[in-house]
Order: sequence, then C-alpha cells, then structure tokens
Amino acid sequence: MLNVRIDKELEEKLEFESKKQGLSKSRIVKDALAMYLEKHAATLSSYELGKDLFGVGAGDIDLSNNYKEKLKQKLNAKHSH
Repeated sequence: MLNVRIDKELEEKLEFESKKQGLSKSRIVKDALAMYLEKHAATLSSYELGKDLFGVGAGDIDLSNNYKEKLKQKLNAKHSH
C-alpha cells in the first residue's frame, strides 16, 4: 500500500478528472504511475539493459585486458614448429 500527499490544486484536478471520466482517483493514479514507469523503463541505457549479461559465458574473462599477450603466445606457438 502506498499513501501519497498532494497539494490542494492537484487534488482538485484529480477529483475533477475522476468525476469526468467516471473512474476512481486510485485508478487514475495507478494508470498514470504505470505510464510513467513504462516510459522511463524504455529510456534505460544500453549498459543498464544488458548489465546482468556482461561477463556471462565461457572463456577467458580477462581477455580484454591481456589480448595482446594471448595473441603473441598463439603466434609463437604456431611459428615455433
């Protein structure tokens, strides 16, 4: 449950819309909050959208930090025969 305090002017506007639309004030506030949250969820950055996936999977987790050394090792191994 959530209790929210609003100023008199906003409360009067909400009351007017409630009567005009034939909806409860709670329904209007819930719908407005759902729209707000949906809008802001869609504006997440690429990082925020994928951060739970980063680093997941097999392989060398430190490859981005030492790729040159890994490449040298592979080339040396290939050409040392």
